[in-house]
Parts: sequence; structure tokens; C-alpha cells
Amino acid sequence: MKLMKLLQRLPASVVRRLHRERYRKPSWLTPIPDTHKLTEEDITTFVQSMMQPVLLAMFSKTGSLDAAQALQNLALMRPELVIPPVLEKTYPALETLTEPHQLTATLSCMIGVARSLVSGGQRFPEGPTHMLPLLMRALPGVDPNDFSKCMITFQFIATFVTLVPLVDCSSAFHERTDLTEVEREMCSTSAEFEDFVLQFMDRCFALIDSSTLEQTREETETEKMTHLESLVELGLSSTFSTILTQCSLDIFKVALEKVFNFATTNIFETRVAGRMVADMCRAAAKCHPAESLSLFVPHCCNAINQIAVNEEVLNEEELDKEFLWNLQLLSEVTRVDGDKLIPYRSDLVQILQLTLHLKCKQGYILACNLLHHILRSTALIYPTEYCSVPGGFHQPVCDYLPIKDWGRPGDLWNLDIRWHVPSVEEISLAFYLLDLLLQPELQRLQRFSKGEQEMSRDDVLQSLTIVQHCLLGAGSLMPPLKGEPIPDLVHSMVNLNETTLYTGMDYDETRENYRDAICKVMRQLLHYILEHSEDDTKSLFSIIKIISDLLHFKGSHKHEFDSRWKSFNLVKKSMENRLHGRKQHIRALLIDRVMLQHELRKLTVEGCQYRTIHQELMKDLLRLSTSTYSQIRSRAQSVLFTALGTYNFCCRDLIPHVLEFLNPDNSRVTQQQFKGALYCLLGNHNGVCLANLHDWECIALTWPGIVRSGLSSAMSLEKPSIVRLFDDLADKIHRQYETIGIDFYM
Repeated sequence: MKLMKLLQRLPASVVRRLHRERYRKPSWLTPIPDTHKLTEEDITTFVQSMMQPVLLAMFSKTGSLDAAQALQNLALMRPELVIPPVLEKTYPALETLTEPHQLTATLSCMIGVARSLVSGGQRFPEGPTHMLPLLMRALPGVDPNDFSKCMITFQFIATFVTLVPLVDCSSAFHERTDLTEVEREMCSTSAEFEDFVLQFMDRCFALIDSSTLEQTREETETEKMTHLESLVELGLSSTFSTILTQCSLDIFKVALEKVFNFATTNIFETRVAGRMVADMCRAAAKCHPAESLSLFVPHCCNAINQIAVNEEVLNEEELDKEFLWNLQLLSEVTRVDGDKLIPYRSDLVQILQLTLHLKCKQGYILACNLLHHILRSTALIYPTEYCSVPGGFHQPVCDYLPIKDWGRPGDLWNLDIRWHVPSVEEISLAFYLLDLLLQPELQRLQRFSKGEQEMSRDDVLQSLTIVQHCLLGAGSLMPPLKGEPIPDLVHSMVNLNETTLYTGMDYDETRENYRDAICKVMRQLLHYILEHSEDDTKSLFSIIKIISDLLHFKGSHKHEFDSRWKSFNLVKKSMENRLHGRKQHIRALLIDRVMLQHELRKLTVEGCQYRTIHQELMKDLLRLSTSTYSQIRSRAQSVLFTALGTYNFCCRDLIPHVLEFLNPDNSRVTQQQFKGALYCLLGNHNGVCLANLHDWECIALTWPGIVRSGLSSAMSLEKPSIVRLFDDLADKIHRQYETIGIDFYM
């Protein structure tokens, strides 16, 4: 392992040194004398000396990642020495079917050198000519029987396609006389791009056909996606999206017709295969919304309306597969630029009114997804295209030759990002949907919580699902919760008011603040359920989720942001040019980074002012955190810990309420409440721990309270879970509380 790390780090260190010597901006650091700089001969000798061990390491049992990173750095210095031997190993690996490990290892290394290969340059001008043969030969790797081969093939295709505009330039062969021999060859092979896209789609369709639930499950097994299937779905959708983003309008239209025919001439189950097909259709709709929506929306709406003519359908527990499939397809293709949905407003509203109150749970959840996606599309700020060249490739070949942009980095100072910013028309559509669909649900739930209307548990859950999806879709249009600041929590000489970051959204104060309205109804409903039917855990789970979003949600979730940030860094690392530096990343990656920064600003909530409404919601969360049911306690505690880290000095207000459950004088405390309170003091691994706050006034309450809790009637040494909780609390205080030694002198 240490030898592998040396192989990976040595080329990286040489690239870093070479960057400092030749490409770094002049700074105050002492310049390196010319006599001590690396010469061209030194670099060549170093690369030659490294090649043999690195090529051996490609097929190491510990994996090919270290070798791929070493080859990536070596190819930046001497592509003509590095890429040919890797190609020599890759072509035979693509032909053989019996050695899958050899294929995954070579493709992994080709991904590392992709940028150096595609860019060509003076040192390796014939590099780009290998691009299309490699892509065509990689297509059999989209294999439903071999998961790892399938995933590395998706990654391989996506990496190469991100770097290359898929435009047929063969006409330039006759129209232009200023082409080099290599450019003439690139132009003639570019005619095969359309064939590549269609063959890739055929491979994906075969993969989808073999992934249907009927093919992969016994009757008794789960109907949800397995972890491997969800990874394949992600790989398939992101690769297909990249291909459509990078191809010319002519190729896109052919691909759109093919995917439309496949989606509308088959009926898929909605759990596995249906999700994959719907993802492909969504990718098409995102690239060119107008062309795609004109096909999909009328088809799906007609199919749904024809089946729903029979009113009995709406009350069936199990819905027709065709109905569910068209609803799923419609819910995915509407995840596009919001202003392109405006022409279909009346059709979409009619479908929502028809399907939101279906008896079938699977049906109404798909309808809620449709509502959620329409609201998000109209309410959020986001980039509308990720093309590798600003403005796309839709110019005549005589004026613009796309092959000149193969492997081209984005210009950080001239990114020319096309943003979707909600228009007046889009915002009015969002509020129209909220008035039409959310308001009646809130009124129903309010009447139910006052005992004025009977509702079954399924009906309550359905209404809560609609409320939750409205909040998730239009949360960015809803101002934060209103309330008076809690006074006298702490005395300070400095201003402790919150700092609000402007995220591009001006709230319309003339419209109803649905965040406040949802909050009011949810609190009433929560108290009613806890009084009359505490065992309705599904509704309580939904209410906890809604409270979490009321407190924190402004358009994106932290866990989604974290996963996108992680994948962004992985892609960046696999395609970066450390030699030239200066953010020489591809344009799509730079746009993604800008979008992540925008989301980061929306997620910045620490240091918010603690208000009366937050106090009430946190007391409700504490009540749920000490519930009879362990799953409710666990979920509520998770939301509570996030809230404790968000609002200034709220811990001072909450600690006395937590300690009330540990008080030996309080004889009405149950064992579950006692346990829940201990968990609230312990906190989670990365949040606030109430037991060891750096606040003397809080410590003066919590530590004696923990010690006294041993006398409580709910305390039981016979329960291992309670003993373990006390051990964890003691351990956390010992390990994490920083004690300060004080010397006394008389």
C-alpha cells in the first residue's frame, strides 16, 4: 500500500513543482533560479522511469485508483509517452469478454488521461482521433449482468462526452481549406456521433428491460429499488443527460423521438424500470424543454384523462399500470425551466386536481411529486444549461468549428451562465397552485384538529403529504417564520441580531405567508393527535418532517447539498489540470460550483434570532423526543439537534424543560420520557451536546441534574440501554469538555 501511495504522490509532487517553476503567478516568494529548474530532459527521464511501475500497478489487487491518478499527472507532462501504452492495454481489454477486472482497471486509467487525450496539443496531436473508437467499443460495457463494469462504462462515457461537443462536422471537410490532417480525420469521424448516441440508447433500453421488477424479484421480495439499482439509475440518468447536453440540435431531435417512442409504446412498473425511463425523459426535457414538453405533456395528459373518465378508477386501491406510468412520466418531464411550463398551465392544473386525492397511495404520491416539481421549477433560481461552450453549438460549420473546442476549459471570467430567475407570471402560477391546492388541505386539517370533521388516518396522511410537497416546492417563496424575539436570554455589550444573506429572492408581503399558516395548523394537529391517537406514527413522522422544513428549508436540503458537493469534488479531481492551474476546469464544472455556492448561501442559517415561534416548535419537538415510540423519539431528536445549532442561545431556554423529565420529584415521568431526555442531553455526533455546553450557567443546571436523575423513579439499572446512555454521557463530558486549570496563590 505504501508503494502505491508513493507511485501516486511522486508524479503529483513533480507536477506541483513544475507548476511553481513555469506557470504560477509571480509572488513575493523568492523566485527559483534557472539553474535549479527542471529541464525538458529531466521531465522526460522522470516520466519514462515512472511508466513501467505505474503500468504494472494498473492491475493491482488494491484497485487502479492510485495508478489512474499517477497517469493523470504524468500525461499532463508527457502525453506522447503516457497515453499510447495505456491505449495499447485498453483496446484489447474492450474486445475481451472474459476479463472484467482488466476492463474496469483500464477504463479507470483512461478516465484519468481523458483530458490530455482529447485536447491533443503539439505533443500528442493524434490523441483526439482515438476518442470515437474508444466510445464505440465501450458501449458493450453497459451490461445488466455486471454492475461494476456498467458503472465504470457510464463514468467513462460521461467523462469523454463532457469534454467533446457531439456535433457532425463532416461538411467542414469540403467547406474549409484551413484544416490539418488530424482535424480532417476528426471532422470525418464526427459523422458517427449520431450513430453512437442511438447505439448508447439501445444499450440503455436493453438494460432497462432486464431491470423490470418482474424480471428481478420474487413475489415475496421488496418492491423498492436496491442500492445497486439506484446507483445504476443515477449513472444512467447523469450519462444520458451529459450526452444530450453536449449534442447538436439535429442529433437531439433524433434522440428525443427515440426516447419518446420507447416511453410511450411501453408501460413500465413505476419502482425500478419506470424510474430509469422517466429519468431519461427528464434529461431530454431539461436540455430542450420546448421541444420535449410539446411531445410529452399532451400525450401524458390525454392518457391520464382517458383512463380517469371512469370515475371508479379514482377510488381504487390498486391503480391501472398505464395510469401510474403516465403520471410518473409527467411528474419527471416537468422538472424543467419554469417559464416553459406556463403554456401547459391549464392541462397540468386539471391533472393535479384529478389525481391529488386518489385512493391509491402510490398514485397520490406521484401526483404530489408532480406538484412539487412544478412549484420548484417556477420558484427557484438555477442555471438552465451546462454546455461545454457558452451559447451552445448551433452555428453553421463555416463560422464555428466545434472540433476546435474539444477538451477546452471554461473561461472563469466569461462563463455566460444562463440563469432561471422566477418571473412574475411563474410566481403567480406558484401562488395560484398554493391557493387552489394547499389552502383546502390546511382548512380540512384545522377542522379535524378542532374535532369538527371526521378524517381517517389515511386521509390525514394524504393531506399531510400534499402540505409537505407544497412546502418543499415553494419553500423559497415563503418568508421565514414570524415571532417576537425572546428577551433576556443573555446579556451582551454587542449587537446579537441575526445577519441575513440575500439569496436573490424578494418576498411578496402582500400574499399570504403560507409558512406561518402551515405552522399554525401543524401545531394544532400535532397536539390533537398526541391527545387522541398517539399511535398514529405515520402522521407524526410526516409532521416532524414538516416542522423541520418550516424551521430550516429555503429551497435545498443539507444532505442533498453534501452529496452534490462530494460528487462535484470527485469529478473535479478526476479532470483537473494541476500543471497549468488557474482553475482550468471545464465549463460545466465551473457552473456547478457557482450553483453550489448559491445553495450554500441558502443553507447558511446558523446564528438566527430565537423567537417565540421557534420556542413553541422546539417545545413540541421536545415533547415528541420523549414520546412512547422509539422511532418518533429518534426522528424528533434529529430535528431538535439541528434546531439547537441554528438559533442563538436557545439551549439556555430549553435545558430546564429537558431536566424536568430527570427531576426525582416528578413522579409522572415514564421510562421512555426519561430515556428521551437523556438522549436530548447527549446530542448526536456532530451537533450540539446540551450536557457539555461551554456556558457556566447551563453546566450549573445540567451536571447536578444528571447526578440527581439517579434518584428518579423512572431510573432502572436493569435496562442496559439506560446504563449505556449514562456511560455515553459521562464519556462525552470527560472527553469533550475542555477543563481549564486555575492556579491559586495566597
